[in-house]
Amino acid sequence: MLTKRIIPCLDIKDGRTVKGINFVGLRDAGDPVELAAKYAKSGADELVFLDISATEQKRKTLANLVLEVAAAIDIPFTVGGGISSVEDVDLLLKNGADKISINSSAVRRPELINELATTYGSQCVVVAIDAKQIDGIWKVHLVGGKQPTDINLLDWAEEVANRGAGEILFTSMDHDGTKQGFANQALAQMSNLVSIPIIASGGAGNTKHFFEAFTVGKADAALAASIFHYEEIAIPDLKKYLKEKQLPIRL
Repeated sequence: MLTKRIIPCLDIKDGRTVKGINFVGLRDAGDPVELAAKYAKSGADELVFLDISATEQKRKTLANLVLEVAAAIDIPFTVGGGISSVEDVDLLLKNGADKISINSSAVRRPELINELATTYGSQCVVVAIDAKQIDGIWKVHLVGGKQPTDINLLDWAEEVANRGAGEILFTSMDHDGTKQGFANQALAQMSNLVSIPIIASGGAGNTKHFFEAFTVGKADAALAASIFHYEEIAIPDLKKYLKEKQLPIRL
């Protein structure tokens, strides 16, 4: 069985790490380079960097900040925010990203997934999906959760996988920042539907939530932000707990 991964997420706005609840009410969470270095040292398996206002502000990801973060860490590094072309990806990979994450741009032009997978390989392409339940049905949202669509979460997940994405990063907007646990039912449905790894995001509040995401939700990795930023859970303690629960974890 593949090792389950623990992934801290740096949501970046104006060069700082921020965190909110249900995608709103952002507050400062620290310097991204310092946080990145701390997580790499404490045993994080990977790091995700999302420039959360790049799409809304119609600009590119903060390439110089990506360069600084990459220099401070020695673990796989995924970067997202405002990426819409092969040229955008080229710059970020040159600046130290190992993988890139696309979201709104993939929905608007799904062929982008194929292009990036063909150019760089599926292992480089993560498609992030932000979704919330509307009348009991999971619907995909764009532009940092601000723009709803009629696209069904599971339909989109299946298309993304078929187009060559290497991973899906699924964030439940309903669970984001609530610390009530991940959207395990939706995660399990997605996991049963596609053969590529799924990263669970949105709702981590304690160590048990991670265990449930991996067992009930069948996730391959679990991502969290505030509980790591504000030192509510230490990554070594979380990994020790999961190991004791007989999950395949790299200590």
